[in-house]
Amino acid sequence: MTFRTLEDDITIMLPEDFDLEANLGYLTREKNECMYEIEDGFITKAIAIEKARFLIQISVIANKQMVVRFLDAAQPVEEWHREEIVKYIREWFDLDRDITPFYKIAEADPLLKTPVEKFRGLRVIGIPDLFEALCWGVLGQQINIAFAYTLKKQLVEAFGECMEWKGKKYWIFPSYKQISQRTTSDFSNIKMTLRKSEYVIGIAKLMASGEISKEELMKMSFQDAEKKLTQIRGVGPWTAHYVLMRCLRFGSAFPIDDVGLMNAIKVLRKMDRKPTKNEIMALSASWKNWESYATFYLWRTLY
Repeated sequence: MTFRTLEDDITIMLPEDFDLEANLGYLTREKNECMYEIEDGFITKAIAIEKARFLIQISVIANKQMVVRFLDAAQPVEEWHREEIVKYIREWFDLDRDITPFYKIAEADPLLKTPVEKFRGLRVIGIPDLFEALCWGVLGQQINIAFAYTLKKQLVEAFGECMEWKGKKYWIFPSYKQISQRTTSDFSNIKMTLRKSEYVIGIAKLMASGEISKEELMKMSFQDAEKKLTQIRGVGPWTAHYVLMRCLRFGSAFPIDDVGLMNAIKVLRKMDRKPTKNEIMALSASWKNWESYATFYLWRTLY
């Protein structure tokens, strides 16, 4: 693991294909985001490592080094805490993946060439926590993205923890252990449907019982992980592929029926209608094992 510590700071060496502005552009696209704050190029975020809580601030030097500074901690920062925080950040920004092969594919692809030129250095921003990723997938079903962020904010503020720093609150997503103890009546002040409340609680119970875990899914083949996810009540193919892409990091994850993907293709190809599934399959024939990156870059052209 490539990192070194300077007193309380951690320095992570960045891969060549990383651009701060491209990634901050994605992270700041929604003003209602509640899981971190970005100001003057600094990312401030609360992170939970088991029972420990840390408030960190991330900055980037010349797209070469990422510096992680501890602003506050509820307990002493031990070496294993640092290692887990580095692991979380590397997953969050997908820093361990060499995306050079994707760029070679994209530069020769008429559909991907423009998004890659515009957003080069963007990584697929992840959601390292499986429960958070599944919840976000469920919350986003059949609603616009702005309302999905509103629901997430309501859920986090109702059940999550926060750390305070200089008069601001920094939230930690509620754990599956916390939500597994809740009932749908506890969600009455959150503007999600009763069914979505049931789905979120059901997912929490499955994880609390050990029936679903990130560790187990990561050991599976893509097909087996997809099948396992779609067996969860409330998780269809779109949500499964979203989690496979942003949490489990399968490069071949491809939510082919996604409306945003269809709209991006429609705009880039100047079509007067949305593309059909067969047309998308034909367009994506050369993206093998990079479907997740292709999808993410196409999404980025819209928001």
